[in-house]
Amino acid sequence: MGPWHRGCTGNPGDNLSRRYLHRGPPFSVRVLTAQLSALPRGGYAVQNMPGRKTGPDGLGYSPEPAALTVRELASMAGVSPMTVSRVLNKRPDVAPETREKVERMIAESGFVLTRTSSARREGRHGLIDLVVPALDTGYSLEIARGVEAALEPTGYRLVLSCTYSSSRDLVKQERTWLAKLSQGKTDGAILVLYADQSRRLGALRRRHIPFVVVDPVGDLGPDVPSVGATNWAGARAATEYLVSLGHRRVAFIGGPPQQLCGAERLSGYRSALEEAGIAESPELVRPGNFMDDMGYKQTLALMELSEPPTAIFAGSDNQALGAYAALRQLGKRVPEDVSVVGFDDTLPAPLVTPALTTIRQPLAEMGRHAARDLLRLIEGRPLSSLRVQLATTLVIRSSCAPPGQGA
Repeated sequence: MGPWHRGCTGNPGDNLSRRYLHRGPPFSVRVLTAQLSALPRGGYAVQNMPGRKTGPDGLGYSPEPAALTVRELASMAGVSPMTVSRVLNKRPDVAPETREKVERMIAESGFVLTRTSSARREGRHGLIDLVVPALDTGYSLEIARGVEAALEPTGYRLVLSCTYSSSRDLVKQERTWLAKLSQGKTDGAILVLYADQSRRLGALRRRHIPFVVVDPVGDLGPDVPSVGATNWAGARAATEYLVSLGHRRVAFIGGPPQQLCGAERLSGYRSALEEAGIAESPELVRPGNFMDDMGYKQTLALMELSEPPTAIFAGSDNQALGAYAALRQLGKRVPEDVSVVGFDDTLPAPLVTPALTTIRQPLAEMGRHAARDLLRLIEGRPLSSLRVQLATTLVIRSSCAPPGQGA
C-alpha cells in the first residue's frame, strides 16, 4: 500500500469502494467511533467521601483524582509491589491464585496503570503520538491497531493525529502537524507520512523527540529508524503468479512515482516479466495514486487498447476495487474475462465478489514493531536495526484464472 492510499482524496464520498461495498460510514470509521465512545469523558465517578461534593446520585465527580499507586494496590491485595508489576505486565511467573487475587483487586479498585509519577521523575509525559494521513482506510486503522496493542501493557497513552485536510494539500497539512508535534508534550512519535518531510523530521531530532517512520515514502537517510514491507518482492510475486496462470498481457497500475513503495512495486513487476521472457509493453504500465478513482480510470483506458490486458496488477487494493467497478461497467467478468490482483490485503479484499487475490502487508505487525522500536529509543536503548522490512505474502482468492476462461 502506498502513502496516498493511506490518506483521503478529498470528499470521503468520492471513493468508489464505499459506493460499491456498502452504504453508511466506512467500516474503519464505525469501529473507531465505537472505540472512542467507550473512552472516559473528562473524569469519573467515585463513591461519596467526607468533604467531597456530591451530585443527586450520591456520587462525587473528580476530573483529577489522586491515582492509586502500585504500592498501595499491593498493600490492598496483600502481595509485594513486584508481584503486582508482574501481573500488570502479564508475566508468566505468578501463581494462578495470586494472579486472580491481584486482578480482582485491580477490577474492584478501578486501578489504571499510569506512567505519571515515573514520567515526572524522568522528564516524560506518558504520551506517544501516532500521525497518519487519514482514518477512513483500513491501512491506517490496522497500523493503529498494532501500535495500540504494543503500548497497552506499558501505560503509555496514544495520541492519534490525522493530517487529512479538505483542501487536499496533504503536504502542507503534514508540515503543520509535524511543527505542532515538535513543540508539544510527547515522549515520541510514530509517523505514517504522505510526502518526504526530511526537514520537519530534522526539527524533531533537534528537539530530541524520538520517532519511527512507518512505510517510508523516500530515502530517509542512514540514521532514521523506519519499519516497512517488502514491496519489491510482493509485486514480483503478484506478477509471477499471473504469469504462471498463462497471462502474457499483464497490466500494472502503480502509485505516485516519487513514492518509494510505488517505485519498488513497479520494479518488482518489471523483474517478474523479464524473468519470464516477456517484453514490457509501455501502454500496459499506467500511473496511479493508490486510490479507487485512478484504478477505475486507468482500467477503462486499458480496456480500450486494441489488444487489452488479460490481467491487471492494480498496485493496491483500492485501485483493484476501482478496476472491478470499471470492468463491471464494461460488462467484463472477473476472473473469467480479466484477472485482477491487489496489494495490501485490507478489509474489503476478502469481502468483495469475487474475493480479491492480493499481496498482504503485515500492517498491524508494522505498527507493533514501530511502537516497540520507539519504546527502546525513549528508554535510550539502541535498535538492532534502523531499517526493518517485514515480509509480504501472496494471498490467493478468487479473482484470478487462466486467460481465455470467458470464451
